[in-house]
Amino acid sequence: MDPGNLTSTVTEFILLGLTDNPALKHFLFMLFLIVYLITWLGNLTIIITVISDHQLHTPMYFLLANLAFLDVSDSSVNAPKVLSTLLSRSKTILLKECIMQMFFFHFIAGAMTAFLTVMAVDRYVAIHKPLHYLVIMNRGVCVVLVIGSWLGGFTHSIVQIALIMKLPFCGPNVLDNFYCDVPQVIKLACTDTYLVQWLMVSNSGFLVIIIFVGLLISYMLILIKIRKYVTEGKRKALATCGAQIMVVCLIFLPSIFVYAWPFQKFAMDKMASLIYTIFTPMLNPLIYTLRNAEMKMAIRRLLNRILYFMNS
Repeated sequence: MDPGNLTSTVTEFILLGLTDNPALKHFLFMLFLIVYLITWLGNLTIIITVISDHQLHTPMYFLLANLAFLDVSDSSVNAPKVLSTLLSRSKTILLKECIMQMFFFHFIAGAMTAFLTVMAVDRYVAIHKPLHYLVIMNRGVCVVLVIGSWLGGFTHSIVQIALIMKLPFCGPNVLDNFYCDVPQVIKLACTDTYLVQWLMVSNSGFLVIIIFVGLLISYMLILIKIRKYVTEGKRKALATCGAQIMVVCLIFLPSIFVYAWPFQKFAMDKMASLIYTIFTPMLNPLIYTLRNAEMKMAIRRLLNRILYFMNS
């Protein structure tokens, strides 16, 4: 995948970013830096806690740790570039860097979409087949599902980038965004992109809508099952499913807004992009830890061990 093979006279794009106001730029830099640091701290805390606490060596927390890794990876694709752009006067990004940014962004986003489906399946099995849960969702199955999610994300991203690689770019080269993304880049191609945009919609927008609706239906079935039949651990099951529904909505709703209507530009496009590229990776660990008593207790045990080690 060498962007240099593109028959193009454009070697870089200009990112308009979020604002030209110097004071607002500094405020946004501090805000996004804090969000980025909290994202790393929160998700690394989940990963380390799950690895170090034997009580969390279950399928659900194994998947949660992998989701935390995806969140860290997702935030690291765009956040550093956004932060550097806010401080620098230069708003350019090389075409090769733009291609790579889009590849890794859709790679991780595609993997996360598949992974949230896996987590819904995990909850479905836990509620509907509680006696066979550990047999069905054993470590080998979980590893295969995680690898499958990454392969799904890779396939999705390759298709997106293949659409871009075939397009000629000869000007203009201004992107009204704070990072490179497929819908905006396609519009800069100096050829008719109507068919390409429809292919992008089918690979991103329609697919996201179908998966989102499917996940909502599955969680509704799970909640109905919990309310009617499950008595022991009902509060824990409700909290876990509630957290996952919140995460699904935070990721899918802004994505649908951006990718399902690529032909039309909306004033809220940048806000929607900010939500799922900057803020959602930070909110995911907060949602899971604040709504999960077992995770909060495990984090306390981890902190106690760290304090004991430091004082000994």
